Amino acid sequence: MKDLQNTQLLQNISSLLDNARKKVAVVVNQTIVLTYYEIGRMIVEDEQNGENRAEYGKAVLKDLSLHLTEKFGKGFSITNLQQMKNFYIIYSLQIQQTLSVKLQMADSHENIASNLQSMNFNLSWSHYLKLMRIKDINERKFYEIESYKNNWSLRELQRQYDSALYTRLSLSKNKEEILQLAEKGQIVEKPKDLIKDPYVLEFLGLSEKPNYSESDLESELIDKLEHFLLELGNGFTFVGRQQRITFEEKHFYIDLVFYNRILRCFVLIDLKIGELKHQDIGQMQMYVNYFDREKRLEGENKTIGIILCQDKSEALVQYTLPEDNEQIFASKYFTVLPSKQDFINILNSDNGKAS
Repeated sequence: MKDLQNTQLLQNISSLLDNARKKVAVVVNQTIVLTYYEIGRMIVEDEQNGENRAEYGKAVLKDLSLHLTEKFGKGFSITNLQQMKNFYIIYSLQIQQTLSVKLQMADSHENIASNLQSMNFNLSWSHYLKLMRIKDINERKFYEIESYKNNWSLRELQRQYDSALYTRLSLSKNKEEILQLAEKGQIVEKPKDLIKDPYVLEFLGLSEKPNYSESDLESELIDKLEHFLLELGNGFTFVGRQQRITFEEKHFYIDLVFYNRILRCFVLIDLKIGELKHQDIGQMQMYVNYFDREKRLEGENKTIGIILCQDKSEALVQYTLPEDNEQIFASKYFTVLPSKQDFINILNSDNGKAS
């Protein structure tokens, strides 16, 4: 019994220290970024007082770099100082716009103090170096919010940006909903909010294989489950693969079963190679009905079914599913990552939407 208590004590203290280190890391990151923002502000304001601003600015950065490096060591090259200057220019404008929009959108019960929190910098300097290169301010704000909410590493942020997450989500939304993406990130309130079309599965490496089966696709997704969960989005937990359901002595197997903690419902995924057929939608309807009637617990929401396919006819999906459908969705998937412009063109062409 004594050993058990000591083990629990050790775990509690270890957890406390881990949390403390994480908090210290957050504070250090915030302090560094805020400091760089202030350095950028000072440089910009000093340059504005110079007579020949372009030449004056170059001379100032060169002189500053020399003296700061001598006094504080690495990290103050001319390039780094220029980045701090750009950071201030970009984010001072973003902060002004964010505050203006939030104050306009604020409900009567919201106060100014809550809106001023948008001035906090919650990510690392490396994250902001990436974010600064995103020209569209709404897109930049979206990735900043999602990086913080989901604790994305720089690599994960780069991957989500390369897969055009913001574009995929915004193409199916109106102007007001797109603005909400920029101010609040992705909000999951109903089944449709979970769905992406297309999904990008470039991390599987299947583009190197000229042919692969549905079984190969499933196995690769399981092997790279962490990446797939990141692509699926918020709140997903893995339940199982090839889940068997049986009735009237017939067996059926659901490729992948997940549970979404935000919507509190099962999410069934069926994988299809090639073009989607109406029989595939009927099969998913059967799976969803079975889970709703046999697996869903009291208080849980209705099951969602997602069919991932290489190609689909929007008309076939539209006329096979009921008009008020909120449970079954068909989405394409890519196994390669197009360029961003190619991505936008593909999305607009496939969905019949204008950019």
